[in-house]
Amino acid sequence: MNNTVIIIPSRLKAKRLPNKPIKLIRGKEMILHVFNLAVKSGAGEVLVTTPDKKISDLINKNNGKSFVSQKIHETGTDRVFEAFENYFSNNPKFIINLQGDMPNLDPKEIIFLSNYLNKGLCDIATLAAPLKTNELEDQNVVKVFTNEAMKKSTFSSASDFHRNTSKGHNNFSYHHIGIYGFTNKALIKYVNLKRSKLELERDLEQMRALENNMKIHVGLVNSIPLSVDTEEDLQEIEKKWRNY
Repeated sequence: MNNTVIIIPSRLKAKRLPNKPIKLIRGKEMILHVFNLAVKSGAGEVLVTTPDKKISDLINKNNGKSFVSQKIHETGTDRVFEAFENYFSNNPKFIINLQGDMPNLDPKEIIFLSNYLNKGLCDIATLAAPLKTNELEDQNVVKVFTNEAMKKSTFSSASDFHRNTSKGHNNFSYHHIGIYGFTNKALIKYVNLKRSKLELERDLEQMRALENNMKIHVGLVNSIPLSVDTEEDLQEIEKKWRNY
């Protein structure tokens, strides 16, 4: 879709797993796995944005496109906006912010998100999957709340995001998947808003949008991609792919 771009923010400096993007999974750097699945989706032009020349060189060497950010950013979305503002000359209408640490995300889910985003029914679109019992009180699993029970392959309005279920407004809670689709107007509005109270308290960027009455719609999918944050996560995804 020539009115949609996929921007993958990536950096070597990470609190829990330094050099995460260039960690090898089945002999290939993780950022390359993510870049390739984004390309495979066919949802739009794919760009990796990074402050690190090492990542940029790796992407370029593998026939990809990269943008080296020049600014220090507080959030990944701010880094995505810098690339959107400075790299693209055609002012794409829709921007998908794809996290660089989900190497086993199904490309079909990017298409699912993109198709809905192109309908123009919300400011921001994102994804979720059913919660597992052992995730209910897991602070590392972000939950998204809706005002109605969700059905597979449909979208609903997000009412809240939290790291545990006891803080929710209702019983309809799901495992949030960290991929966001913005309209260009929504992205511009978002980055020009001050960081909000709940965004800082919960360490969740999406609260800035909700606290400023931006519409976030969430689509339900079946599978939860593994977000790689530790060496144990790397070992788990290696094991999964060996058994695939």
